[in-house]
Amino acid sequence: MSPITSTTTRPHAPRIRAEVSALRARPTAEVVIIGGGINGLATFRDLALQGVDVVLVERDDFVSGASSASSHMIHGGIRYLENGEFRLVKESVEERNGLLKIAPHYVKPLRTTVPIHSTFSGILSAPLRFLTHKQGRPTERGAALIKAGLTMYDAFSRDGGSVPRHRFLGAKKSLAELPALNPHLKYTATYFDASMHDPERLALDVLFDGLAAGPHARAANHLEAIGFGADGVRVRDAITGEEFDLAADVVVNASGPWTDLTNARLGRESRFMGGTKGSHIVLDHPELLEATGGREIFFEHEDGRIVLIYPLKGRVMVGTTDLEHDMREPAVCTEAEVDYFFDLIAHVFPGILVDRLHIVYRFSGVRPLPRHDDTQPGFVSRDYRIERADVAERPGTTLLSLVGGKWTTFRALAEHLADEVLGLLGRARVRSTKGLPIGGGAGYPTTDDARLVWVAGHGDGVGRARAEALLERYGTRAEALIREVEGGPETPLAGHDGYTREEVAWLVRNERVVHLADLVLRRTSLAFTGALTPLLLDELAAVAGDELGWEAVERRAEVEATLRVLADRHGVVLEAASLIE
Repeated sequence: MSPITSTTTRPHAPRIRAEVSALRARPTAEVVIIGGGINGLATFRDLALQGVDVVLVERDDFVSGASSASSHMIHGGIRYLENGEFRLVKESVEERNGLLKIAPHYVKPLRTTVPIHSTFSGILSAPLRFLTHKQGRPTERGAALIKAGLTMYDAFSRDGGSVPRHRFLGAKKSLAELPALNPHLKYTATYFDASMHDPERLALDVLFDGLAAGPHARAANHLEAIGFGADGVRVRDAITGEEFDLAADVVVNASGPWTDLTNARLGRESRFMGGTKGSHIVLDHPELLEATGGREIFFEHEDGRIVLIYPLKGRVMVGTTDLEHDMREPAVCTEAEVDYFFDLIAHVFPGILVDRLHIVYRFSGVRPLPRHDDTQPGFVSRDYRIERADVAERPGTTLLSLVGGKWTTFRALAEHLADEVLGLLGRARVRSTKGLPIGGGAGYPTTDDARLVWVAGHGDGVGRARAEALLERYGTRAEALIREVEGGPETPLAGHDGYTREEVAWLVRNERVVHLADLVLRRTSLAFTGALTPLLLDELAAVAGDELGWEAVERRAEVEATLRVLADRHGVVLEAASLIE
């Protein structure tokens, strides 16, 4: 969920959306979930699969807040061992292994290498951190400590070989594998976690799984919860400005780092949250991309922060920071953070020059961490809990606030939260989500032979190369798109031949696109990879406008609004185009 105050204005007649009209027509449910990040969406899916009458509302677009600013990793959290969070690590590793199986279209094994510059550094300070959670003077962890942690990590990772075990190499062999690494290193440790290539698309698959459960599951984006009204949760349509109430027995506040702000809006002051900001930059830098050897480089900087250099979609993503943040202010990647990233790249790959001209995208978000007072950000628990309160003015209504949580554990977290809701409703669980494929992961071909068979079976209408590309992009959900376009030739976008006009129209028509920014930031990777141009932005606005009935003034307004978001939040400055009249 994004900030709970709306700044959207539109210079045209209100556009009525079917999903909002359906809520107005039946403004009751057993459960209302506030927040369309991954944890809210996963809870929505879980409850929908139990047959619960559930509604989810999100004031911005789905997955537009904290969940869109992740490091694109599904990981067990090796560093959490040092905090003594063994339950969380065990759950995280189990969920990582599970996601490799139920979401193989977006979650894949990720080889990760840690450069190590000492043998025993950190060996004395680690017990102090374990016992007190106090950092003390930052020290880079040495080989002995990392070896102990990875051995324990492997023990948690036993699951029929979901990922290989770790290995250590000395300096000579390490530099033979990755010759651009700092020549002063002593060892490298390599282990496997998992990558999440398209977090926004994975989250949308979770949403659509929930919606597919039946008419008892309803969701709307750009619909803001603004308080409790006479008949339930008061919501405001960000497109039309209209307000109405949604009555429910249970209200779930899953608005992530905005949880306290949402509770305040609901008249329930709380001080649960203490999120920290994490920023990333995306670089178009072929030399750096080649230097990574196709693996993530993951290490601890001299200030104690964990940082990563991660090849992704033909680009290199670098992150992350861990800074205190005021949730009343937007989270943006600052110039100081960019300088910090450049320093750490120079530390790992001293022979590779990087400057701001290589940056094609920046993003920043706030982790939904619990309030931590004097505990340093890096040692705040990444675990989650559920806070419960009664709603005095609505007897029989219970408010549940989710505190904490991370991408890796979203399925297990949703299961726990859904069980809490089911208990309040006096209902029993009828179906488990453990092992249940997500979206385009159902029937996804995981071997080369199976992939060839799938592509051959779906390539007649669109061509095998196109079928392969769509399978990679959407998993087996590509079947629906292929069925729709195989009757005639597709028209590649003039500004990007990797997408067609028909594909973009299908996304707008089927994936709850409301604004142009929804399309370029979350339904596609065009912004992330630096592929946007003024021509392409105008072209996308034209295709979306045809589907959504935008007049020329609306299309121009959407382009201008998207340009502002790109510049203010993502460091992408494009000159406005002039194709839309």
